[in-house]
Amino acid sequence: MKSTPFLDRLPLRDALFLGFCAGAIIVCKILFRWHLGISGHAMFFTLIGLMVARSCVSFRWGATLTGVLAGLMAMTLGLGKGGPLILTKFVVPALVIDGALLLFPMALWSVATCIVVALLAGSTKFFLSWVQGIFLGMDSTVVVQRAAIDGVGSLIFSLLAALCVPSLLRQLKARGVIRDSTR
Repeated sequence: MKSTPFLDRLPLRDALFLGFCAGAIIVCKILFRWHLGISGHAMFFTLIGLMVARSCVSFRWGATLTGVLAGLMAMTLGLGKGGPLILTKFVVPALVIDGALLLFPMALWSVATCIVVALLAGSTKFFLSWVQGIFLGMDSTVVVQRAAIDGVGSLIFSLLAALCVPSLLRQLKARGVIRDSTR
C-alpha cells in the first residue's frame, strides 16, 4: 500500500483558505492592538480564526496548520514579546482544537460544545504563561499568580469567541464557503 505525503491530501482551495485565516488572525492582532490592560484579549481573534479555519476545510489538521502559519507570520513581523516562543501561542491552542475535533467532529457547530472546545484551547494560556515564567527564572509564587491572571483573562475571551463561532459557521455555510463534505 502506497502512502501519500502529509500535505498531498490538502486541496489548493483549502490551503488558500487556511492561509487566509492565518493572515486574518495576524491582521486582526495588528489592527486591534488595544492596550486594554486585560490579559488574554488576543485569544478572541486567535480562537475565532483557528476554529473557523478547522471547520471550513476537510483537512484533519487544519487548525494546526493555520496556527503554524500565523505563528510564523507573527515571528516574521515581530509581533509580541515572545520571540520564537510566539509560535507556541498559536500552535498549542490549535492542537487542542484539532484534538477535540478528532474526538467530536461536529463540536464547533453547537454553542455548548464550542464553548467546551474554546475553554480547553483558552486554558493553554495558563500553561504557556507558566512555562515562560519558569524559563525566565521567576519566583514560583509570581509565576503561578501571573499564569492564573493570564489564564482567567484568556478563558473569558475564549468564551466570547465560542459564542461567535457557530453563528459565523452557519453564515459561511449559507453563502457556500463551507461545503457539505467538510461538515
